[in-house]
Amino acid sequence: MPALAASPAAAPVQLDNATCLSCHDGKKGKLEVPGADGEARELHAVKPDKFGQSVHAKMSCVACHADIKDNAETANAHAKDPALKLAKVDCAGCHQQLWDDAKTAGTGKDKPQLELVAKNIAAYKASFHARPNADDATKPNASCDNCHDTHSFNVPAKKTPEYDQWRLGISNNCGTCHEDQLDDYAGSVHGKEVLEKNNPKAAVCSDCHGSHSITNSSGDPFKLAVTQQCGTCHEDNLKTYMATYHGKISTLGYAYTAKCYDCHGSHKILKTDDPKSMVHIDNRLKTCQSCHSGKEDLALAPVGFSSFQPHGHGGDFNKYPEIWVAWQIMIQLLVGTFGFFWLHTLLWFFREYKERQLRKTQAHIKVEALPAHLNGKHVRRFSPIWRLAHITFALSLMILTLTGIPLFYPASPWAVPLMTALGGPHIAGLIHRVSAVIFAGVFFWHLFYITWRIAKNWSTFKFFGPDSLVPNLQDGKDMLAMFKWFFGKGPRPKFDRWTYWEKFDYWAPFWGVTIIGVSGLIMWFSNFFGAFLPGWVFNVAAIFHGEEAFLAVVFLFTVHFFNNHFRPDKFPLDVVMFTGTFSLEDFKHEHAKEYERLVASGELEKYLVDAPSPGKLAASRVLGFVLIVCGLTLLTLVGIGFFTSL
Repeated sequence: MPALAASPAAAPVQLDNATCLSCHDGKKGKLEVPGADGEARELHAVKPDKFGQSVHAKMSCVACHADIKDNAETANAHAKDPALKLAKVDCAGCHQQLWDDAKTAGTGKDKPQLELVAKNIAAYKASFHARPNADDATKPNASCDNCHDTHSFNVPAKKTPEYDQWRLGISNNCGTCHEDQLDDYAGSVHGKEVLEKNNPKAAVCSDCHGSHSITNSSGDPFKLAVTQQCGTCHEDNLKTYMATYHGKISTLGYAYTAKCYDCHGSHKILKTDDPKSMVHIDNRLKTCQSCHSGKEDLALAPVGFSSFQPHGHGGDFNKYPEIWVAWQIMIQLLVGTFGFFWLHTLLWFFREYKERQLRKTQAHIKVEALPAHLNGKHVRRFSPIWRLAHITFALSLMILTLTGIPLFYPASPWAVPLMTALGGPHIAGLIHRVSAVIFAGVFFWHLFYITWRIAKNWSTFKFFGPDSLVPNLQDGKDMLAMFKWFFGKGPRPKFDRWTYWEKFDYWAPFWGVTIIGVSGLIMWFSNFFGAFLPGWVFNVAAIFHGEEAFLAVVFLFTVHFFNNHFRPDKFPLDVVMFTGTFSLEDFKHEHAKEYERLVASGELEKYLVDAPSPGKLAASRVLGFVLIVCGLTLLTLVGIGFFTSL
């Protein structure tokens, strides 16, 4: 770098900005110094007009170039040993020192812009750019001045024309290092909007990668964050993606499922109808097979995958008619079932509570005196095999609920800790499927057993008889009589062996297991079913599976628990399903018509057994309370998930 002319009579050179710019404004030709390799290195030219508009305009040059000193004796601005290398300007160190000084002086709150710069410095130091360069470990991958022209840097205020112009230059700036990525981006739908149409609202590099906190794009943190970045522009698509299995796993913090860029590409994103697009109908199966490749634990994607709707939803009949119909069916089923039975529950509680208030001083259940030889006797209600089937059914259903709800409500505050406790999605999925097999096994065993019993007693069995669980006209009459009793317009009806709500509880699993089971099988063996079923079947299966499971869980832990445990005559627990018997007094109260029928036929005594032992009764109560607590805990998690999802 040539020194300023000097003579013994010349005054010392003052290193103000004007003096520096007299050489470094680029108007006097190139300024060169020897480089590290011995070759001439051209120095940066500073444009005075741009520097005057920058954030550093009020600073002196030597505030950053601190090793450039005056020399009064020689009037040489660069009075420095030429053998010593000029110190590199430290942007980050300077700004960090300014922030530290401001905090020490207690003026940090008055300098929000300086605080933002300090945060950007911290983010940069942890970023991919700050790592040592592979070719020259003495340099980072990118330093501040690689992205910011420090002599003209000034980010305009947002929502101004100047800011829009600044945004439009970001991608070209990144492209000075990332040339291949810029070439791909330039041909993408985003790049054409920015580089050809000058649309500042289209995505630029920093929208997806960030600005200072740029991380390795192959790392899990980036994979999980970039989907949310896509969603800042594509809000509806993000919402529908998050409703898929891929999206729910991502929400839980696991990066192994497909993200937006896996399907759409990263830098070379094209419109869906572009024949070269990865998600064009002609290319979609190939895109799916890039993950579902037949390797590891993912079977090769069949043809049905190409018509799966990853952004399908139930709100657009014209675009997704099958999904819309499925959604409407489930909504009507949910509203109808809960609307009727929750009303039924509230009215029943109110009526039974009032009656109990009227007989506070009387026995828990008021009945006529029993014959002396029947005192203390119990009636056999359920055999050991029925009780075993019930508890197996209940436990497997609770485990299915526990392992399924993190995927149903992945954004709930309890979802991530629960999934972690379960060992992650793979282990939770394995437990879920094993429980599903047990659940289905009990169901099919029951079908076989009932078929065998009916066939064995074919000549005497009555499908609409008092011992049958098949609904009949009397159930309708009983329900109407029950509602009259609710409103005080009639006596409490007398019931035979099975009440109408018990029959509903019995038949509900038939459609529930069918809907949940078939839809679960379709999703479990998607590669098999996808070979001959259209892709929208998977969208419909997901709706049926999740919503029917929600119906089953909420119904069981509200209505079923009330009917059998929480209504005033039963509270806090009915142990008949655990002991298999209940007292003759309870039997006469709950099933008066059956009691009268058995007394009239002389068959009552063949159903009588001794009361359960105190130990068996205590164990049954403990078991019952544990199951109720588990059920209510699951119901609470579902409730939190439901309301937070709104």
